[in-house]
Amino acid sequence: MKTRRARSIVSWLIALVLFTIPLFAANEPQSLPADLSSRPIKVGIIGIDAHAVPWTQIIHGSKAQPPVSDMRIVAAYPSYSTDVPFSNDNIQKNIETMRKLGVEISGSIEEMVAKVDAVMLLSIDGRPHLQQASPVFKAKKPLFVDKPVAASLAEIIELFDNAKESGTPCFSNSSLRYSPGIAAMSKDPKIGRVLGCDAYSNGKSILPGHPDLFYYGIHGCEILFTIMGPGCKTVARSKSETADLAVGVWEDGRLGTLHGILQGRTGFGALVYGEKDIAPSGKFEGYEPLLVEIAKFFKTGKSPMTVEHTLEIYAFLEGADESLRQDGRPVLLKDVIAKAQKEATDRKKK
Repeated sequence: MKTRRARSIVSWLIALVLFTIPLFAANEPQSLPADLSSRPIKVGIIGIDAHAVPWTQIIHGSKAQPPVSDMRIVAAYPSYSTDVPFSNDNIQKNIETMRKLGVEISGSIEEMVAKVDAVMLLSIDGRPHLQQASPVFKAKKPLFVDKPVAASLAEIIELFDNAKESGTPCFSNSSLRYSPGIAAMSKDPKIGRVLGCDAYSNGKSILPGHPDLFYYGIHGCEILFTIMGPGCKTVARSKSETADLAVGVWEDGRLGTLHGILQGRTGFGALVYGEKDIAPSGKFEGYEPLLVEIAKFFKTGKSPMTVEHTLEIYAFLEGADESLRQDGRPVLLKDVIAKAQKEATDRKKK
């Protein structure tokens, strides 16, 4: 009797394992086809109203080096937003330019996705990103999402949840994160341990339907978090006619600020306070460093940055909006994330 029962338990466990393995495998990130070692990565672009043209020119250019030159933009879907002047005013010109660069203009996202190995979602407007990403996740093609990821933290959480549920590799970054003079600051031996950072960026440009800082503020925020690292606890924001200032307090007591420039000369960079020295960071050094990371991501399916780190950055930006509504009172990032997670869950139930 005991032997029969033991065999029954063993059979049940084997069946459970055999049933469970496919479920876990279904949610594992999908890698690209094995033959990519002998051919370029065929990349499709959704949205050609912003970075699509300059990025394609770099990738297809004679000066491109591996792994950037290992990509080839073969198709694009020309999404644009009529209420965003930069998007609406440039779309026809960009369509013609992309065609001259050898890119096929597709009639739908689904049509484009079927022709490529990987996708860049480059629409300047974050509002349609959640919907635009859906066919890509359905096809399980690795996806890079340009800033802003979406129009709210709740939508960003939902987008990354959809990527995880479909088993699709997905990430988003500002190009400023990988500029060599910025990326090196957190481990610069001349600076020592980073004790604080004042990052700055253009604060004047905003997108309709988004938190103020999601558009160009994301660049300064990426600089701040690249140098300080994750672990921000609270954010408080003040705004005048000349500047927009968001102050973060990290879990270990360090302070970091995001300075949005509203008047005078604008730019991107930071002043870093270390145990050994105080020094300026480098500035924006082009798109190539980010394109290197995107190419490596498309080849491996491995993101250079965790989803949790990305969500913390956008929680800082959305929390800064909430602080401004509360006359500059500090806002806990964990509360911002919890509220957004609930909104994302409620959205998916509808």
